[in-house]
Amino acid sequence: MTVGHAPPKTLSDISPISEVEEIVSASRTRSRRPLTVPRWLRRTVGPLLLLVSWQVLSSTGVLPSDVLASPGTIARAGGELIVDGTLPYAMGVSLQRVAVGLLLGGTVGVSLALVSGLSRLGEDLVDATVQMLRTVPWVGLIPLFIIWLGIGEAPKVALIALGVAFHLYLNVYAGIRGVDAQLVEAGESLGLGRWGLIRHVVLPGALPGAMTGLRYSLATAWLALVFGESINADAGIGFLMNQAREFFRTDVIVVCLVVYAFLGLLADAVVRTLERLLLQWRPTFTGQ
Repeated sequence: MTVGHAPPKTLSDISPISEVEEIVSASRTRSRRPLTVPRWLRRTVGPLLLLVSWQVLSSTGVLPSDVLASPGTIARAGGELIVDGTLPYAMGVSLQRVAVGLLLGGTVGVSLALVSGLSRLGEDLVDATVQMLRTVPWVGLIPLFIIWLGIGEAPKVALIALGVAFHLYLNVYAGIRGVDAQLVEAGESLGLGRWGLIRHVVLPGALPGAMTGLRYSLATAWLALVFGESINADAGIGFLMNQAREFFRTDVIVVCLVVYAFLGLLADAVVRTLERLLLQWRPTFTGQ
């Protein structure tokens, strides 16, 4: 007796009941699939709830206006400052201070990190001094900066540059010393000299640390700007805040704080874009 293949099913062999069951089970599977909410919408839920709660508390009198202005009052104050040109001018002055301080501090911090990270002699000469100085509260140096540099723009920029330099030094130095030794050995086996290793192996390997240091540095720059613009400033966002404090204008104070936060987020977004462009070779975990 030979065993052959089973004959193919004909249309009469297919039961209509089984087809209906398959359709029903497929529809149930689709109905059990969870609804996906766009990520941008999920990220806005928290801030919107905060604003609504804030407005409700202000409208009901639970949160008095002399303690904290309502979101509507703050929005009107911000619109007035934009229309008369006060806020754009203040933002331009503050941005200029941050840019100059970031450039000076970044140049000093990265240069010291390269000297200390690429050479043992440089590490012996530089690292101990930098590690000692970075433990000193840089805000406490404001009186010395005023004595040394006066009360003009110089102490404000120097304060920003000091805060930026330490963050970049630590992260760039750690990035250089964190390069895998096996990659260096592979480069040497391919015939790369010292400068070839630095250019093609060490510096690209230290780039993620440098980007992290830049993000920290930008956050520190805006924090230093708040303290720096309290030094006899006659323009800038900090100047607006000091004026508003004297007249108990909580709405203007909050507008300035929102501007600080917006500029900080904008700077962080720029660094994130640079990371995506410069670190395309590095796969990372983005969450589940």
